[in-house]
Amino acid sequence: MASRLHHNRPFNLISAVIITYNEERNIGRCLESLAGVVDEVIIIDSYSTDRTEKICVDHGATFIQREWQGYSKTKNKGNAMANNEFILSIDADEAISPELKAAIQDAKESGLSGAYGFNRLTNYCGKWIHHCGWYPDKKIRLFPKDLAKWEGDHVHEELVLNEEVDNRWLKGDLHHFSYYTTIEHRERALKYARLGAKKLINWRGLGVKLLFSPAFRFIQMFILQRGFLDGKAGFDICRITSWEVAQKYKLAIRAKHA
Repeated sequence: MASRLHHNRPFNLISAVIITYNEERNIGRCLESLAGVVDEVIIIDSYSTDRTEKICVDHGATFIQREWQGYSKTKNKGNAMANNEFILSIDADEAISPELKAAIQDAKESGLSGAYGFNRLTNYCGKWIHHCGWYPDKKIRLFPKDLAKWEGDHVHEELVLNEEVDNRWLKGDLHHFSYYTTIEHRERALKYARLGAKKLINWRGLGVKLLFSPAFRFIQMFILQRGFLDGKAGFDICRITSWEVAQKYKLAIRAKHA
């Protein structure tokens, strides 16, 4: 279902755009964090079967259902449906911190201009992660609608800004509630490995990459990026990420020789 959208787009107002699929566990927290800072919320949903729709509608969001077309196309679709000149792109498992909320409000009062970035701080199985290369995780998420688009075919979509857009930095963190269990992390890692493998099928030297890359990734995250300071959570992150790298190359090799 979709609420009727109007096409007047006031300058200096913000439309939040969120893509969802079965996000009843997260979406309420996300929407509550946006209250008082955005002027519209657009949800692009891939036919959730849980309570996602009800929660979104109860929070006054515009809820639109579309077949899944990939991260970039789906996010760009949501941007195109937004009424306002500025987009705040946020995932269902994210929420803006009080400090970041105040910074965005101050930017609105001063007059939005250019694109805005901020740090993302991840909560992993109940623990905030400050190492492993996960923080500061710099993201540009607030930007002019007509001067930016998402690109990327498989995974890890990238926001591409017009050259004329200046980047600014806001204080405060975007809170990311990534995984509630290591089982969830492993399942998501396998999904990303499968998507990443599609990009590697035509690469040379996949066997060598498989031999060395997983170990290098673990050493990089756990030692060089001080993942050990995050305790058991840090070890689990590094271990599963290394496993994901191995799976990516294994799947690419298997597909190449199929």
